[in-house]
Amino acid sequence: MKSTFLLNSTIFLICLITISDFPQVSDGEDTMATIAVDGFADGSHHWYDITDDDKEILPIEGQKRYTKSQIKEIADNILLYQKDNGGWPKNYDMLAILSPEQKTLVLNSKQETNTTIDNGATHSQIVYLAKAATMLNSETYKAACLKGIDYLLAAQYPNGGWPQFFPDAKGYAKEITFNDGAMIGVMKILRDIVENRPNYSFIDAARRQKVFSAFEKGIACILNCQISDNGEYTAWCQQHDHETLKPAWARKFEPPCICNGESADIVLFLMSLKNPSPAIVKSIVAAVAWFEKSKILETRVDTVPFHETVYKYRTTKIDRVVVHDPSARPIWTRYYELGTHRPLFCGRDSKIVYSLAEVEHERRSGYTWYVYNPENVLKKFPAWKQKWVKD
Repeated sequence: MKSTFLLNSTIFLICLITISDFPQVSDGEDTMATIAVDGFADGSHHWYDITDDDKEILPIEGQKRYTKSQIKEIADNILLYQKDNGGWPKNYDMLAILSPEQKTLVLNSKQETNTTIDNGATHSQIVYLAKAATMLNSETYKAACLKGIDYLLAAQYPNGGWPQFFPDAKGYAKEITFNDGAMIGVMKILRDIVENRPNYSFIDAARRQKVFSAFEKGIACILNCQISDNGEYTAWCQQHDHETLKPAWARKFEPPCICNGESADIVLFLMSLKNPSPAIVKSIVAAVAWFEKSKILETRVDTVPFHETVYKYRTTKIDRVVVHDPSARPIWTRYYELGTHRPLFCGRDSKIVYSLAEVEHERRSGYTWYVYNPENVLKKFPAWKQKWVKD
């Protein structure tokens, strides 16, 4: 589907200011102003819980963390991790209070190019810095934020997509990545700039023009990636080929298929747009029809105890089992097979199977195979449809 979404680059959109545009207040911190740190959760989890030989620093025993109210300290941490090219590496805790030795190692790796939008990296740091710069009126944070935005603009493909890593995009890292909210995280920043939200008021006109263009191309890429299968539009894959835009392999257990978790986030993003084009409306309606068609009833997934097992990347004490439950709310599998639309699963051997029980324990217990993400789309769709879908 080709996008007919047009932007008038000479007119800034006027939008309502929502509470999300301002620092949040946390009940547990004496009502002091805070900025949300949810975007860093995935990176923190990987730093503390996942074994990775590529990490520049490792957590130390009893690693202390800043509280959410320590905005300047967290923002300074974010600056510390920013690479010379403007991006950030993944899988670190932005709230960790680093030792002098850890800080030295991070500073000495400034020239590294292991920058990415995976696991919340880069786009989450830019969002935080924009809010911190606005709240504290810091020119330093504004400059770092702008440098990060320039990194995102440089990383975009001509077709509008973003690779998982840039500039070192090798293997599946070069593919257009929707997994873990990567490309949508970038697009949300561009949307907020296009809609002239107050946290980005310091962005200059020349850079804003580039953002408008990047946003247009990004929307077109999203629409062009939507999977047409058996003559009907469905949803999206976690990653798409950076040239053909077809569904693509990522990791060995992530095959080309229809991916409902990431697709739900894509649809919610499209539904958030102030003036959706007919092509965007058509895309959303098709995806919602797919979510309705692919939902699974009378099924739930239980997490059960398991003897402690040490694997290469993680240690686990749990297992997951699928249970028949007539009272269960609708659920979806993460993956659906292209062509047949059967729920599918896959182990590290890249062998496709059709039940969770057939996946080896390490992946069965360490990956999200069933999701509820489309549920939120279906709840919001009726009100959105009433506004935008004409008979």
